[in-house]
Amino acid sequence: MRAATFHGPGDIRVESVPQPELDSSRGAIVRVTHTAICGSDLWFYRGESDRDVPSRVGHEPMGVVEAVGDDVVSVEPGDRVLAPFFISCGRCEFCRKGLHTSCVNQASWSGDNGGAQGEYVRCPEADGTLVRVPDRHADDEDTLRSLLPLTDVMGTGHHAAVSAGVEAGSTVAVIGDGAVGLCGVLATKRLGAERIIAMGHHEDRLEIAEEFGATDLVSERGDEAIERVQELTNGGVNHVMECVGATSSMETAIGVARPGGTVGYVGVPHGLGDGLDLEPFFRANVTLNGGVAPVRAYAEELMADVLQGTLDPSPIFTKTVDLDGVPEGYAAMDDREAVKVLVKP
Repeated sequence: MRAATFHGPGDIRVESVPQPELDSSRGAIVRVTHTAICGSDLWFYRGESDRDVPSRVGHEPMGVVEAVGDDVVSVEPGDRVLAPFFISCGRCEFCRKGLHTSCVNQASWSGDNGGAQGEYVRCPEADGTLVRVPDRHADDEDTLRSLLPLTDVMGTGHHAAVSAGVEAGSTVAVIGDGAVGLCGVLATKRLGAERIIAMGHHEDRLEIAEEFGATDLVSERGDEAIERVQELTNGGVNHVMECVGATSSMETAIGVARPGGTVGYVGVPHGLGDGLDLEPFFRANVTLNGGVAPVRAYAEELMADVLQGTLDPSPIFTKTVDLDGVPEGYAAMDDREAVKVLVKP
């Protein structure tokens, strides 16, 4: 089969690799029909995080089941499925409490499992990972585009909102105008937030945030951004969603949080070891809550809203490529020419 492979910073190649084969009674093989490039993929693409060379890439698969093991009960060949960015068993202590990202049988989509930016993946734990799309929606392209973000960014944005304690009537600040931040805006709107302040630096992305329900747009940086939110809210907000993962964005989060508030953080940590000061959180009794999003726990809930037409995160896909176009897609996201790239192998 063919799959996108990382060969070093700035070097993504689409090449022939061994096709994954079924090797477990609990597993499944999925032919990938839709996948995506994630903002977190840019860290290794830019050489700012370590990754094996060469290695297959991608972690947001949707496709059609080709084969299943004898013990699989939830899906069968021919089913359309989507899958979270982590493989989970659904049986262990942490899966049972909805913390699938801490699954004791956790696996990734890279390596021998195929890499989700390719033609096939192997899922070693089909029942605990794969989410079946109802047959009546299985071939509706518009619906599939809306469902694909549930593999990662929509579930992650929702986790930020839940972690920040967003509820009906809340005033919320969402830090970050990438795909996760934009989905975070959509999640807060879905949960009934009354005022949603979207904070970012790109006009085109803030326009999407406004389309998703943001009531206020803040494009300033650093202290100026904090001052602007403080002015808009007369002292800050009780619910802050940090969707970037950098020290600077976490400093912005504490700067706009009202004493006694909560910061829900889901940005993949990058540079937080360079001196994040926790004293402001301590002094203002601001709760820091969140982490890697257990998107499998939210999948059915969010899918129900997509299927009934009340949730549509698909506008985050501002560029679509085929498998050969994956290197171009990485470059477009790295250059901020695309919010998120949809890949159709």
